[in-house]
Order: sequence, then C-alpha cells, then structure tokens
Amino acid sequence: MAGFAAHPTSPNTRARKSGSPRKVALASFIGTSIEWYDFFLYGTASALVFGTVFFPSEEPIIGTLLAFGSFGVGFAARPLGGAIFGNLADKIGRKKVLVTTLLIMGFATAAIGLLPGYATIGVWAPILLVTLRLIQGIGVGGEWGAAVMMSVEHAPSGKKGFFGSIPQMGVPVGTILSTGAFSLLALLPEEQFLSWGWRLPFLASFLLVIVGLVIRISIEESPAFQEVVESGRVQKMPLAVAVRGHWRTILAAAGTRFSENSTFYVVTVFSITYGVEALGLDRTIILNAVLICALVEFVLIPLFGRWSESMGHRKMFLWAAAASIAIAFPYFLMFNTGNFVTITIAMTITIGIACVMFALEPVIMGSLFPTEIRTSAVSIGYQVAAVFAGGLSPFIATGLYALFDGAWWPIAAYIAFMGLISFVSMWLAPAAARRESGQEVHA
Repeated sequence: MAGFAAHPTSPNTRARKSGSPRKVALASFIGTSIEWYDFFLYGTASALVFGTVFFPSEEPIIGTLLAFGSFGVGFAARPLGGAIFGNLADKIGRKKVLVTTLLIMGFATAAIGLLPGYATIGVWAPILLVTLRLIQGIGVGGEWGAAVMMSVEHAPSGKKGFFGSIPQMGVPVGTILSTGAFSLLALLPEEQFLSWGWRLPFLASFLLVIVGLVIRISIEESPAFQEVVESGRVQKMPLAVAVRGHWRTILAAAGTRFSENSTFYVVTVFSITYGVEALGLDRTIILNAVLICALVEFVLIPLFGRWSESMGHRKMFLWAAAASIAIAFPYFLMFNTGNFVTITIAMTITIGIACVMFALEPVIMGSLFPTEIRTSAVSIGYQVAAVFAGGLSPFIATGLYALFDGAWWPIAAYIAFMGLISFVSMWLAPAAARRESGQEVHA
C-alpha cells in the first residue's frame, strides 16, 4: 500500500503509545473549525462591512466588489501555504505545523478586528487588510494537510475513513459559527455595527485560538511520521521530491476535488445571486437554506466516513462523483420552482452528494503517497484545486449566466463537467500512484 502500509513497528501499536486516535481527531476537528471560522468571517464581512469601512466609494457596489476581490486573495494564497507547511510537516512533524498555522490564523484574524478603517489611516487600511487576508490564506492553506494526516495516521486499521472525515467537519462548523456571529451582531443599530460591532467576531478568534492551542499541544506526533524519522527517511526537501516524482498523482488528487469544491461554491455562493436576480427571491430564503445545508453537512460527513469502511473508499467516491453528474440539471429544475422547501431539498441533496467526496478525500489522498512526502503532496493537490475549482466557480457560473442571457443550463452543464473530471481523476489516481511509487494502493 502506498500510503498506510504496515511497517516493522506497527502504526496501530505506535498509535496506542502516542495517544488516543479520538483525542487526535478531536484536536484536529477543533483546530480546523477555528481556522475555517476565521476564514469564513472575512467572506461575510466582505459582503456586509468591508466595502464601507475599508473600500469607500461613491458607488457602493464598487466598494463591495473590491472587498470581494480582497476575499479572493485568500484563495490565491492557499497553495503557497500548502507548499510551505506541507513541506515542513513532512520535515519537522505534523504537530508543530498545526500549532504554527493556528497561531498564524489567530494573529491575522484578531489583527483585522483591530485594524483602523479608511477614514482613519487612508489607503493603508485596505493595504493592511489585504495583507492580513493573504496571511489568513497561507495559514488555512497550511492547516489542512497536517490536520487530516494527523487524524488518518493515528487512526486504527479499518477506521481511517471515519477518523479522516472528522477534521472535514470543521468547514460546516466554521460556516455556522461565522454566519451566526454576524447574524446576532446585525441586530445592533447600523452605526454601532459598522463602528465596532463587526470587530467582535474577529477579536473572539483570539480566545478560540487559546482553546485550540491547549488541545493541540497536548497531543502526540503522528506515529507514521515518527517511524519515518526513526528509519531515516526524512527528505531534505519533501515538496521538491513530491512534485518531481509524483506530479501525475498530485494532478489526479487535485482533479478528484473539482466536483465537490465547485458544487459547494456554486450552491452556496452563486445560487444566492441567481435566486435574487433571476427568480426575484428574498435573500433570506436562500441564506436559511444554506444554513440548513451546513447543519446537514455537519451530520453527514462522519456518517459517510464510517460507511465507507464497509463499502470501500474509492468505490463510494466514484458513485458520488457519478451522482454529482446526474444531479446537476435536476438541481436547477427544483431551484427554479422558487419554493423554499423545494429549494432547500435541492441544495441539501446536492451538497450531500458533495459531502461524500469531501469526507473521503483525506483517506483517499493520503493513500496515494508515501509517508515521507505525503503531507506535501496532498496539500498541494488539495489547495490547487481550491483555487481553480472553488475560488473560480462563482465567477465562471456568473460569466456563463451573463454569456447565455440568463440561461441556467450552461451552469448545470458546468457542474456535470466538473463531476466528470472528479470521476475520471479518481479512476486514474491509483494507477498513477502505482506507477510513480511502485507500490499497491488500497483506497
């Protein structure tokens, strides 16, 4: 097995010595929840606050567009964070990276909450805001690989799919916490909300980071990484080894993400604009549906991780990728009814299918690469896909909507095409891993 083969010192035995898999999974989950809370706070604030406070303009829409542009900087920085910290995780250990990335996110997020606005320091306000967003992107880009590999590598045999899915639950939790925080503060009078109210969720990150650090410092290093150190297989530059020797597998791993990542952002971002402008729906209807989707996602992710152990990780992923192709057109047909219940069902089913793939990505991606370069490889594949499949999807969907005069079918075709990419990538990935590693892959 290229990823989780037994070594002379059994990883399962070492896991019992180095710490409880449940404790490690909990630490990864809490840390990723905090980091995604920090990351998603910026997106919500971009829509509600930043255009006024940091990008003032005579045309409010211009300020909002600039704010959303700064939001995109975080996506652009994620591959850089994945490269830097994935490399370090393979060289100095997963645990040290997890502590470092949590500190980076906490610092950047709290600093945004303290940052003076344009009216106080002029052009330096947006410059510093974009810089802090860049730091956020680097932090969250470096977080994922180390967090999920810690959880998977500590997991006992036969439960890696379940334990690997636990850190993935941080995404819906981050969505719920950040959305909930701003929903409560939006009850303040507008003047108070714009002057100091919006800052409170950012400053709260400092307290959350302290909690996360206490938990993460208490866990032990990954037993798989310990074995690499003891056997003298630590690479001087793991990232370079990964890219040079495993680039085909990295591309295949990135391709497996295209469906779930693009679907997530089309459903939760583009659909809001589509529902309001094309169907004349109230924005709160779709926002409430998105919140319900996040709650369902939180429940489904670990269930899919557990069910995959009996069905097979790769087989279950392929079925989900095929389902993502099949649901693309029915999703819009249901959404176009304008009925809240029907819209919520459509969004929940579509996101639920994406959740299957999302839940299984840690164990599947990890199985494709040798331990000594694993975090570098999965981090690059995951974060590159986040840029091209996630960050660009709302823009592509919006462009197709404009190009075809408001027709919905090209966007449905785009979702189906991304599902096809993920299906083919998952089908080809084990063969690429065998060719580049010379080992059998079981996913």
